[in-house]
Amino acid sequence: MNKDLEKISVFIQKHHVLSLATTNGEELSVCSLFYVYSEEKLTFVVASSEETLHVKHILHNATVAGNIVLETKTIGKIKGLQFRGNMHELHDKSLKKLYFKAFPYALAMIPKLWQIEVDYFKLTDNRLGFGKKIIYSRASL
Repeated sequence: MNKDLEKISVFIQKHHVLSLATTNGEELSVCSLFYVYSEEKLTFVVASSEETLHVKHILHNATVAGNIVLETKTIGKIKGLQFRGNMHELHDKSLKKLYFKAFPYALAMIPKLWQIEVDYFKLTDNRLGFGKKIIYSRASL
């Protein structure tokens, strides 16, 4: 695995909530979602109802952006990830198992699962130097 992608994956695996931004071309939405991440498929798995504004948006425009942050007031410890990708209904059974293994209580709610296939990551990690950015793009493969 690419060393930059490995650093990004380590950061992602240490967290479980992401912020997701969507648009239908006219209005914007942002929400927070619990997630699991498949390093192999560069994919986040989230649960959300079709009644939510962000899901209504992705049914018209699957392109999404989001972030995951480490909350700290110490400048030298600032770390955060931005990502972009496409979100659609999840059909992959192995990814469904991954989600319910992480959040077994979610089974009781019978949630609709979605996947965000990421094509761009930007990790800021001040521990590596002030403003240090690690950028990974599928397009660069």
